[in-house]
Amino acid sequence: MKVTKTKLAGVVILTPEVFGDHRGFFMESWSKRRMEEAGLPYDFVQDNHSSSTIKGTLRGIHFQRGEWSQAKLVRCTRGAVLDVAVDLRKSSPTYTQWVGVELSEKNKQQLLIPRGFGHGFVTLTDDVEFMYKADNYYAPQADGGIRWNDPDIGVDWGIDDPILSDKDTKNPFFQQIKEHLDF
Repeated sequence: MKVTKTKLAGVVILTPEVFGDHRGFFMESWSKRRMEEAGLPYDFVQDNHSSSTIKGTLRGIHFQRGEWSQAKLVRCTRGAVLDVAVDLRKSSPTYTQWVGVELSEKNKQQLLIPRGFGHGFVTLTDDVEFMYKADNYYAPQADGGIRWNDPDIGVDWGIDDPILSDKDTKNPFFQQIKEHLDF
């Protein structure tokens, strides 16, 4: 497994070793031992799987607050996405900065996002399947989000008119919630 740092401390791209031949491929998508050897000792407790049928579907920017904050290991198993992590840690030198990484079934890369980050993705193809591990259980009372097109965050999603859920359409702007973030 190759570990590549991004401009945001703690957010890393994981590129697995893939063994392929005429039958297909094999890869180790998760190994607690290999993660610990790489200095990434996460204890994931929940796996999530989402499907998006139409290119241009945007999910995010999501996070959980307080003790329910989650680290995530995300990957795209069918199609392709632009995956985005936003630093919401007030004490961080990269506070409110973001990084975007293309994850796809072809490149098989994964993005590790520590606690204290917002997360989202936009589908770059039709028929996307997206999977991720979380190190804390989902807690509806701690669920939060920031508007996908927030000008203070300024994520370049590469799309002007994404397909959004009602929830993501109504997410507040960063200025409305920044005092309530506790990362």
